[in-house]
Amino acid sequence: MSCCQLPSMAQRLRGKVALITGAASGMAESTAKLFHRHGAKVMILDIQDELGQKVADEISPSGEDASYFHCDVTNEDDVRSAVDAAVAKYGKVDVMFNNAGIVEKAARLADFPKSVFQRVMDVNVTGCFLAAKHAARVMIPQRKGSIIFTASMASVVGGTAQHGYTASKHAVVGLTRNLAAELGQFGIRANCISPYLVATPFAAAAKELSLADVDGLGQRNSNLKGVTLKKEEIAEAALYLASDESKFTSGLNLVVDGGITVTLGELNVYKLGLY
Repeated sequence: MSCCQLPSMAQRLRGKVALITGAASGMAESTAKLFHRHGAKVMILDIQDELGQKVADEISPSGEDASYFHCDVTNEDDVRSAVDAAVAKYGKVDVMFNNAGIVEKAARLADFPKSVFQRVMDVNVTGCFLAAKHAARVMIPQRKGSIIFTASMASVVGGTAQHGYTASKHAVVGLTRNLAAELGQFGIRANCISPYLVATPFAAAAKELSLADVDGLGQRNSNLKGVTLKKEEIAEAALYLASDESKFTSGLNLVVDGGITVTLGELNVYKLGLY
């Protein structure tokens, strides 16, 4: 079973406590389960209460090693309370993985509502800022910690997604680098992961396609043939950044895209009429 723990000698997060936003489904759900297999106690943060509780129960039916906490990442009181709850339950916070995010529906610039752009920035950027702020609040006295964000290949190039999403993911990379600059003096690392297209409920809803169709789209347009990017690979990248194996890695945008962003010219979604 995916939630069974590995032998202690193989556990890369043994004794660590991890908070994961957006972990009721998709890449962050896979990450929560992988982190637990590697010995971490995990707190699932999301606004999908039924799904979030289900994930926590699957990981730890007793509730001892995993728990769910309702958290809207744009609400500072929610984020503060989630971090405080983790400290109260587990005694510390070692890892904050910020995966919660949204993407807007297709619209050309002239028809792009300000309110939609602002909402994307609120969730994707302000949400990351608040999670980092309150994680750092408890990590600084510990003199250690790992803060991880999910960015996107849209953080590296333009033309692969809508304006709000692309701007927000570029901002996440900038935030990552600035946090690394400030928090390194306290032994705290900040990094982000920029995936290529992954077949998740989030991606399927954003593109109004089935999971199978998203998978097919990713395979057809991928630069690296013979391999399909799955959510489990992003979980593995997060595991590396959360573990002591990356203890001298900070300020990194870890691009997991099969090399597509170095050969991207033909994939401009505006020229292809996809938006």
